[in-house]
Amino acid sequence: MENIRLASVTENMLRADFIGGAVAHRRRYGGGKSQMIAKAVGIKSGIYPSVLDLTAGLGKDAFVLATLGCRVTLVERNAIVFSTLQRGMSEAQSHAQENDPALALILARMQLLQQDALDYLKSNSPITQQVIYLDPMFPERKKSAAVKKDMILLQQLAGDDPDSDELFLQAMKAEAHRVVVKRPRIAPWLANQKPPLVFEGKSSRYDVYPLQKMTTH
Repeated sequence: MENIRLASVTENMLRADFIGGAVAHRRRYGGGKSQMIAKAVGIKSGIYPSVLDLTAGLGKDAFVLATLGCRVTLVERNAIVFSTLQRGMSEAQSHAQENDPALALILARMQLLQQDALDYLKSNSPITQQVIYLDPMFPERKKSAAVKKDMILLQQLAGDDPDSDELFLQAMKAEAHRVVVKRPRIAPWLANQKPPLVFEGKSSRYDVYPLQKMTTH
């Protein structure tokens, strides 16, 4: 019963915001193609890869990639998180139609699906997207000030991702141009596979596994 109450409270507090706050600030002043995530997925002049985000969460990274010009397919398996993300996108679309044509174009690059990521890969192999993007939930050692409230809520609701190694190995077989894994800076590599390329920041890093040369798409 306590777990049910916790899930209910967490669901009511969780929100996917694509209109204001931090996401709006990053959209305008985030650094464009110089951002680590842009370098990790391979965005360059004339190259805006299509991305399969298999751990969509609240859609923040997918929104950044769509803002930069990528078409992003978001896959989320948790029903409540999916509903939260769907509601946030719907609110943003309504706002964009009346107030923000540029936002409408960004949202048009985002396709949302509710499905287990492993099931998606197994039923859609080879994939059509150029980049597979993974940001599996990683257990926090402590709820420090650096851990944002929405991420704590998301982890309370969705839990950890115990199948992240399996998902990574399946992604490596899916014939994408590259697989990108976002990790806390101190976290171990998925499936103990050292990445050939890493972009590292203060608190997180992007492990990049190039599989094919990136081209226009």
